[in-house]
Amino acid sequence: MPRRPRRNHSPAFKAKVAVAALKGDRTITELAEHFDLHPNQITQWRSQLMSNAAEIFSSGQGTSDDGPDLKDLHAKIGQQALEIDFLSGALERGNGPSAKR
Repeated sequence: MPRRPRRNHSPAFKAKVAVAALKGDRTITELAEHFDLHPNQITQWRSQLMSNAAEIFSSGQGTSDDGPDLKDLHAKIGQQALEIDFLSGALERGNGPSAKR
C-alpha cells in the first residue's frame, strides 16, 4: 500500500477536531474515522488546545492581531485622492491623443 502524501491542516480544522475531542460525546477512535486522522494526532491537538486555552483569555481580546492601522490607511486614501485629482487635471489640459474630447 503506497504512503499517503503529507497533509497540512488549517488551524481552523485543528481547532474543530480538538473541540470535538473535548466534548467527549464520541470516542477518539470514532473521531479519527470521521475526520480521517490518526487517533494520536487528535490527542495531540486536544492537549495543545487544553494547554493554550488560558492564553486566549489572558489578553482580554481573544486575539493578538490588532488589525490594520487606520491612520496609515486614511493617509494612503488621501494620497491616492490627490494623485487622481492631479492626473485628471493633467489629462484635461493635454492636447495629445489620450486627451478627453
